[in-house]
Amino acid sequence: MMFKSVKTGVLATLLVGSAIIAHAQKKITQGTITYGAEYSLPPEAAAMASQLPKEQKIKFNGNIMRMDMQQGPASIGIINDFVDKKGLMLIDVPIAQMQFAVKMSKEEIETAEGSAPKLSDFKATGEKQNVGGYNAEKYTYKDDKGNSYELWATNDIELPAGLSGSQFKDVKGSLVKYTTFQQGAKVTLTLKNITEDKVGPFSLDVPSGYELKTMQEIMAMQGGGE
Repeated sequence: MMFKSVKTGVLATLLVGSAIIAHAQKKITQGTITYGAEYSLPPEAAAMASQLPKEQKIKFNGNIMRMDMQQGPASIGIINDFVDKKGLMLIDVPIAQMQFAVKMSKEEIETAEGSAPKLSDFKATGEKQNVGGYNAEKYTYKDDKGNSYELWATNDIELPAGLSGSQFKDVKGSLVKYTTFQQGAKVTLTLKNITEDKVGPFSLDVPSGYELKTMQEIMAMQGGGE
């Protein structure tokens, strides 16, 4: 089916989060961040693991970021304003000459964020390590279910504040390795590279030629949302 892999692609794209908070030295306002990604999925989603990207590339310009991925015949792009919390998903299926756009409201994004475990108790350990070419310090933290995690943050660079969302606001530095949650899945991202290049500017306006749809309509296209 033309849309067989679109739902999986949409879900996989929504898993992607980037957690980078700015309190640093070299300020980068636009560029491309590449992460290695490891997923820990709930049993009912385990079959999706093989279709998730092992590498995630996020472009950002100011307070808007964009991520693109390919799922079967569909190219899927997510554009997200991480300050105003608004988003746009673009689905392009060239072989079927179909282009769809799905708007994501602030309420929808906040609802998704609210379903994730709450992170707290961030503590610097003093342990140092080089991650992705940057000097980083280890932090420990916990979620509201009693699980413990660690992350690595650097003060070598400064990236747009809020690129990660508010969960990591108590970390003094830009995150280069960390575990976060998106759509119920645990994702560990490790920085591979940051390129300070000219990207964007990105717009949340629906491009010409794209048909506006709801997420429910997109899911139903491949047969009852299954």
